Amino acid sequence: MTSVSATHARVLSGMRPTGRLHLGHYHGVLKNWLALQHEYECFFFVADWHALTTHYDNPTQIPESIREMVIDWLAAGINPGSATLFVQSRVPEHAELHLLLSMITPLGWLERVPSYKDQQERLKEKDLATYGFLGYPLLQSADILIYKAGQVPVGEDQVAHVELTREIARRFNHIYGRELGFEEKAEEAKRKMGKKNAKLFDQLKRAYQEQGDGEALAVARALLEGQANLTVADRERLFGFLEGGGRVILPEPTPLLTKASKMPGLDGQKMSKSYGNTIALRDEPTDVEKALRTMPTDPARVRRTDPGDPEKCPVWQFHLVYSNEEVREWVQQGCRTAGIGCLDCKRPIIDAVLAELAPMRERVREYTAQPELVRNVLNDGCERARAVARETMEEVRHAMSLVML
Repeated sequence: MTSVSATHARVLSGMRPTGRLHLGHYHGVLKNWLALQHEYECFFFVADWHALTTHYDNPTQIPESIREMVIDWLAAGINPGSATLFVQSRVPEHAELHLLLSMITPLGWLERVPSYKDQQERLKEKDLATYGFLGYPLLQSADILIYKAGQVPVGEDQVAHVELTREIARRFNHIYGRELGFEEKAEEAKRKMGKKNAKLFDQLKRAYQEQGDGEALAVARALLEGQANLTVADRERLFGFLEGGGRVILPEPTPLLTKASKMPGLDGQKMSKSYGNTIALRDEPTDVEKALRTMPTDPARVRRTDPGDPEKCPVWQFHLVYSNEEVREWVQQGCRTAGIGCLDCKRPIIDAVLAELAPMRERVREYTAQPELVRNVLNDGCERARAVARETMEEVRHAMSLVML
């Protein structure tokens, strides 16, 4: 098991450019990003190369989709002062690392990724017999590893992708982490800790390697984290030395499980543009109200006096997202006894959704009126992201002996 140091306690997450976003995106992804940006060093990116893995035959909409999506990110409250926002294709180091990782990644690892066959089945109308489609999980791994991201927010269905990334990092470190003079460099780094801490490190190292003492491993990791006079390279060597391996060049990330989005579509299915059941973040209030007032309800309530069952009504799913316990109890009682009508039931939802979207819509207008602000955010973000990516690639090239003589 390879540790991720505090220096690399970064979060990496991305979205394919889909244009304007809807409430499903907001509750499923953006609200999580809003919290993470204040807890971690976050990198949020537009995955435009990933869009090409399935839509390579029609890329003309991608630039406009990027602009519209990033406007919605900013309108939702993603702060470029707290997080780095960038476009994947403007950091070419992603592609270079993808290429180099492809040299060591067994084909079978890619073929067994669960989503590979699932996506092929769902997108039968497309020709997906391409390397780009087979290799997109490896590109995802490169996206993560290029920033040495320690945390990757994913749903349960994406955990397999993070596990693949961990395997690839482990394989890379095993092959290339045994740099020439590794132990001598690790011993030199250990001396920088001072005699007392170096002695404690050796004791903890022996306890872990000889006795499998997991608590000793945790204490040793904490000890290394607290050494301000160690360089990043020193700390990575000592992490590898501690665990009996080589230098940790590409730290293994861990999945940061996110709650599944409970935001349904207007028809009770998953909210999706392909189903035509969405409410966009920038929809006008009259359109939002009309969509919610006309959404289907429990089919048993043909007349106002007919009792219903909230569990069979798509509106109830909205109450689970937006309403407090008091309102939910009012809905349960009123619906089952026909004490309230369906429009009565929808009113709190309409008010809550309108209140949530109002500030976003105002910020959308501001960014739309000043497109140079969005360009500047992305330009700055791409520069910051590329600076980090270049540092990683220097280490990777050196480890793989791809250096000028």
